Amino acid sequence: MIDRAQVAAVLTDLVKIESINPELVAGGSGEAGIARYVADFLRSAGLKTRVQKLGPHRANAVGILRGRGGGKSLMFNGHLDTVGVAGMEAPFSARVEKGRLYGRGAQDMKGGIAAALLAAATLAADSRLPGDLVVAAVADEEHQSLGTRALLEEIKTDAAIVMEPTGLEVATTHKGFVWATVETVGNAAHGSSPQDGVDAIAMMGRVLGEIENLQKNLGAAPGHPLLGAGSVHASIISGGQELSSYPAFCRLSVERRLLPGEDASTFERELGEIVSRLSQQDSKFRARTVMGYGALALETARECPIAQTLLGCARKIVGRAAKFGAQSFWTDAALLNEAGIASVLFGPGGEGLHSAVEYVCLEDVALCAETLVECAREFCEH
Repeated sequence: MIDRAQVAAVLTDLVKIESINPELVAGGSGEAGIARYVADFLRSAGLKTRVQKLGPHRANAVGILRGRGGGKSLMFNGHLDTVGVAGMEAPFSARVEKGRLYGRGAQDMKGGIAAALLAAATLAADSRLPGDLVVAAVADEEHQSLGTRALLEEIKTDAAIVMEPTGLEVATTHKGFVWATVETVGNAAHGSSPQDGVDAIAMMGRVLGEIENLQKNLGAAPGHPLLGAGSVHASIISGGQELSSYPAFCRLSVERRLLPGEDASTFERELGEIVSRLSQQDSKFRARTVMGYGALALETARECPIAQTLLGCARKIVGRAAKFGAQSFWTDAALLNEAGIASVLFGPGGEGLHSAVEYVCLEDVALCAETLVECAREFCEH
């Protein structure tokens, strides 16, 4: 049994360390401080540890429990960075109330990190597993996954569990995403000379109408049996130069959520069709698209060893409520899967991802840790 008081203590420590991703919020502290905490915890538990520096204030913490040989290797992977705290009251207080621990990152995903740390400490106190156990607490998942990308240059395992908040379901699939920019070009002119001006913002209005139509079409499509439909939305828009001038440019940032089997080229084609159609309708319409960062969806076979082993162990610990599931949000599990590491999600429940009130259920953290222990013992045995 995992000590419940220790669960609260470790998670409190993690939440009290501000680890806002500086790529998302200027002045965010990044992961260096919390990575040191994680490395120190794992080192004191008996794992071989190091802090993998990724730049100023950015770092992974990696701990390895070497096996005695002959078994499969397993990774516990989770991200250390959080989003910002706008609108939150006392985001780092780690307040506990009615079995819930509140604070930024409590659910996303320091609860999962705490579970992995306590599971690793329990396993290290036992006789060694046949296979290696890797605990990877990584940077930058909330932006462009700098941490897991750097990790994969050095470490590979047979399988991975990513402790994102799943409510103790074993999630084998989630959506991907891709970002893009659309820029419309107008003709600057004095506001009193409509015959000379072309309004780039008005032209973008036509693009927005097409984005709305694309969303309707995606929503009406059959979609994925577990994830439903793909989606698209306008995220950020800017343009123009001053009140009394026709705007010479307008820029729109858009995001497309991808299903398994889709990739950046899917959205590039859709945007290309929009621009081509609008150009044919009006010779004054001028626009270009620039594709940005993207990441594929996750789809791991439920029949694979890690999925079956984890589900069986979850049923032992959590009970009959343990089941397979799916998540809409993206995770680093997709990158691990791409690298040939069969990956699934399993983490505690709670509420408030990226919102002003965020909490994780402490009992779920403990049950997650106990399940991770059982899964590592069984998976690494063979």
